[in-house]
Amino acid sequence: MRGLIGKKIGMTQIFGDEGTVFPVTIVEAGPCVVTQIKTDKQDGYSAVQLGFGERKEKHTNKPMKGLFSKANLSPKKVLSEFEPISGFDYKVGQEFGASIFKKGDKVNVTGTSKGKGFTGVMKRHGFSGGPATHGQREYLRSPGSIGQGSDPSRVFKGMKMAGHAGVQKVTVKNLEIVKVDSEKNQLFIKGAVPGVNNSYVLIKK
Repeated sequence: MRGLIGKKIGMTQIFGDEGTVFPVTIVEAGPCVVTQIKTDKQDGYSAVQLGFGERKEKHTNKPMKGLFSKANLSPKKVLSEFEPISGFDYKVGQEFGASIFKKGDKVNVTGTSKGKGFTGVMKRHGFSGGPATHGQREYLRSPGSIGQGSDPSRVFKGMKMAGHAGVQKVTVKNLEIVKVDSEKNQLFIKGAVPGVNNSYVLIKK
């Protein structure tokens, strides 16, 4: 399997062989169950759909109930598709856990970033702000000019301005796995991954 769905547990630190300390994020990776196998002939592309976490049946809509009943599985909370490994025989109901990864593997982790509410341009886009002296009064954190005057008489789309920050799909690449706990299905990933604690992430090799 090329990846798993996981849940971010939180951050801690562990010590390396030479006594160096690493900040790590603990991710509960699995067990993930194969809920559907998509093929070029039937679906136009090949993929393996995995499910993670349990969902109450009363909170599952009818199309999803049909998918899970066809696979003889209980409803899953999160579904995601991964690229299959050629030559591997996948079966519906098959389980994958953290043991598919090993220490030293480099992975890409995708999640939803933390929400920061309504923020200004300095926090949202990294603007430097206005001058702090020489007659400055109340425009230290203002965006400055947002366009020309009478021509074109409008602000161009995509202008970086204040607004809602965070809650976006973010992928952090080339993170190193420093420890694998196969019994608890936990991965210890060096550095930070996107999202709040207990949020769902995708870990891909």
